[in-house]
Amino acid sequence: MKKQGCEIQAIGINYNIYTQKRENPFKIFTRYKLNDHEDDEISRLEQGGSHGVRQVLKEVDCRAKPWEILAIVGPSGAGKSSLLEILAGKLTPESGSIFVNENPIDKAGFKKISGYVTQKDNLFPLLTVEETLMFSAKLRLRLPGVQLRARVKSLVQELGLEHVATARVGDDRVRGISGGERRRVSIGVDVIHDPKVLILDEPTSGLDSTSALQIIDMLKIMAETSGRTIILSIHQPGFRIVKMFNSILMLANGSVLHHGTADQLAVSLRTMGLQLPLHVNVVEFAIESIESIQEQRKIQQQAQPQMLSAVPQQKKGEDQGESRSGKFTLQQLFQQSKVVDEEIINIGIDVPRDFANSRFKETIILTHRFSKNIFRTKELFACRTIQMLVSGFVLGSIFHKVKGNLEGTVEKVGLFAFILTFLLSCTTEALPIFLQEREILMKETSCGSYRVSSYAIANGLVYLPFLLILAILFSVPLYWIVGLNPNFMAFIHFILLIWLILYTANSVVVCFSALVPNFIVGNSVISGVMGSFFLFSGYFISKNGIPNYWIFMHYISLFKYPFEEFLVNEFSDSEKCLQFIFGECVVTGEDVLREAGYEKKSSWRNLVIMVGFILVYRFISYVILRIRCSQRSFKRSSRLR
Repeated sequence: MKKQGCEIQAIGINYNIYTQKRENPFKIFTRYKLNDHEDDEISRLEQGGSHGVRQVLKEVDCRAKPWEILAIVGPSGAGKSSLLEILAGKLTPESGSIFVNENPIDKAGFKKISGYVTQKDNLFPLLTVEETLMFSAKLRLRLPGVQLRARVKSLVQELGLEHVATARVGDDRVRGISGGERRRVSIGVDVIHDPKVLILDEPTSGLDSTSALQIIDMLKIMAETSGRTIILSIHQPGFRIVKMFNSILMLANGSVLHHGTADQLAVSLRTMGLQLPLHVNVVEFAIESIESIQEQRKIQQQAQPQMLSAVPQQKKGEDQGESRSGKFTLQQLFQQSKVVDEEIINIGIDVPRDFANSRFKETIILTHRFSKNIFRTKELFACRTIQMLVSGFVLGSIFHKVKGNLEGTVEKVGLFAFILTFLLSCTTEALPIFLQEREILMKETSCGSYRVSSYAIANGLVYLPFLLILAILFSVPLYWIVGLNPNFMAFIHFILLIWLILYTANSVVVCFSALVPNFIVGNSVISGVMGSFFLFSGYFISKNGIPNYWIFMHYISLFKYPFEEFLVNEFSDSEKCLQFIFGECVVTGEDVLREAGYEKKSSWRNLVIMVGFILVYRFISYVILRIRCSQRSFKRSSRLR
């Protein structure tokens, strides 16, 4: 019976990075983090004074078969991670071709049938192992609930995670499962849809030898039982790990030194006069002997100049698909045959072209996942709830039963200004959560799990009830202790206003979290923006006193419209007299509003403008995230130009 699988073949891959610096005043916003190998190499080049183009990969050929593990090895900076990302469709090479079952790769389709596991475990730390896999299954599979649960249960067993299925994943700050178990969860997230190809960037990085062996053993079982094509990079594999690799691709300075089995590598080293020491595995010894191997290759190539004349004919054979062995003749003595395995059928791959769920269902699933994270985040839910309740009582005690005269009116205006400042500036604690979500979003959308628009809608919906609860807890004690407008509808209006203020602040944080690279920059930018808005709100300087070239800041200020609404809600339709002269009322609440230039009829206009601000900031965040997700590969390949 013939095998069915997904064979990956790369021919003549060349990839460059650009190290010439260009000053960019917005670099703090546009920089995208490279992988560790590229970053180390760029730093090394810059310290050495080298600028311009560096060829990371040079005419790299490789082949990965189903039912097997291809391990890419080599020292740091050899180009392992770059090659993996090219094979996964994350990066675009300068030249070369990638074939899937001898057909040119379709990147969009290939991402649907493959899984890519990065070095960093991008997981929600507060979800359990089972919940993490279940949400991934719901987003990527079109199956009924019973089958989804069966699929997750089966995968948990396959990953060897039954004993921690109900434990939280955790991270550096949240106690959870071990590093090896967390890595297995990351692998599970990317194999939940049963991909034909699984690509892993250093899956054993940061793990002890036992955990590393367990990870590779699990991958070996996956390859042999499910027929997956597994490609991984690894830095220093142990002896027992090397024995599990079906094929090894050894890179040095972007070039291929060996592509074949470990036994073929050992024979090649002995032929070059390099004797393998006892108790040292062949891959480790080969990496340590890279300079000697390269010297031997140069000598052999100079001694056999006739080999060079065969290159055009061999290259032509590669292009025609008749033989792909010529390229490797120059790179090593002992090479795995490139003749197509007749047992592997050149099958047409059934690639799902659309998303597994409708936009509505995606939104429901993501909202459910968001809500679990919010209510389990003590810093965001419990602490913020206590903060708002205590703040309401403290402010109420400070402004307890303010006087109903002009002096009391000034105190109320100060109270409203402080409420605005407090509510609009105390929401940056959610910034780290949004930044973490952004990394997971970019990873999940890059493999077609769901639409960016579904994420944006779910992110907007999930905070509505949470912020409403905070608004009620803050408003109830504050409003009645201070003794604001006793009209019940005015009280409801006050709660609505507080809710919109909180949601506006939340939307601003969401917008800037999509833009900034880290918490420090985000906190600085948000604080500066909020301070500028407060300055032009009309509290410190009236509209008439603002210079004409700054007047636009008054109209886009997030403080202006809720501040007006506080005053209108408190003093409109108020029959209370604020000042008497000779027994006659000379100043009422309506007079205060007229003096400030506010009218009751502007009340709903202010609310509509606040809702408009919310929608604008949410839309901007969606656009930024959409650009980040759609142009991720482009940014990575061109950011250093």
